[in-house]
Amino acid sequence: MRKFFASLLAASLGSLMLLGTTFTASAAEPQTQPLVSVDWLKAHIKDNNVLVLDIRSAIDGGGTKAYEEAHIPGAIHSDYDKAGWRVTRGDVPFMLPTVPELEKLIGDLGIDEQTHVVVVPAGVNFTDFGSAARTYWTLKIVGVNNVSILDGGVAAWKAAGLPLENGVKKPSATIFTATLNASLLSKVEDVTKAETAKNATLIDARPASFFEGKEKAPAAKAYGHIPGAVSLDSASFYDAHANKLKPRAELVSIASHLPQGPAVAYCNTGHWAATDWFVLHELLGRKDVSLYDGSMVEWTADATRPVESSRTKWDDLKKALGLGS
Repeated sequence: MRKFFASLLAASLGSLMLLGTTFTASAAEPQTQPLVSVDWLKAHIKDNNVLVLDIRSAIDGGGTKAYEEAHIPGAIHSDYDKAGWRVTRGDVPFMLPTVPELEKLIGDLGIDEQTHVVVVPAGVNFTDFGSAARTYWTLKIVGVNNVSILDGGVAAWKAAGLPLENGVKKPSATIFTATLNASLLSKVEDVTKAETAKNATLIDARPASFFEGKEKAPAAKAYGHIPGAVSLDSASFYDAHANKLKPRAELVSIASHLPQGPAVAYCNTGHWAATDWFVLHELLGRKDVSLYDGSMVEWTADATRPVESSRTKWDDLKKALGLGS
């Protein structure tokens, strides 16, 4: 009997040790980080599943020519402004493309469901970072789960004295099949419900002058913001001197005035709002935050939708005199 219990105890301990080993191995599995450093990319640039996606465009003063002259070794280029990351639909510009359009765009870049995409902006200003955040969000929404943004972009790579190459690297096209994550996207009907039923916080990522109605995007039909929205300028998350996002503790502090619970980030066309979404959803873990890609341009296309504004007749007069927006 003693031998039986001894054998049973040994077997149980062995099982626990094996279970412990399994949990340890699982806990040790690397997870894709939303924001990666130059040092990380330097160490992993030759990993088989890593694809460096240079998205420089006219928005950051670059584009194809800048890529051809100097880029991170092995990087492929997809112009954020021209390649089809945003499309015009229903007379509203810069909307999320359809699933078939995205499957072709992403597959033609050689990206499949297992690829770890490192999105590389120019690294020159907060609007440029918005390009990376919007590309990141687009990849995530169709099921590319392993995506990161290079902190500081091409500028940080250059500043580190790391090698660059010129010319063009052509991607090896593959078949990409999208798995839509609809929780990341809010449509106009969702925003209408948030505005009327107050079931989600609306976060306006534009500069205060847009929020208050002192200026507007040319394609928007009205000044101001969606009623009840909270202002959180995407530029406030960005360190203009370092050309990187601010440290996490500062990001937490900047976002501390936001109510808890579901939220929808918007701006003029869903570009600046992508930075708010990226910080809140990906870095601060607020998984109930989505992005409204149509934003103010779509919202104001229908004159019956309400808009709040602090604009005055004096603002209109200054505009008439060519002294304001």
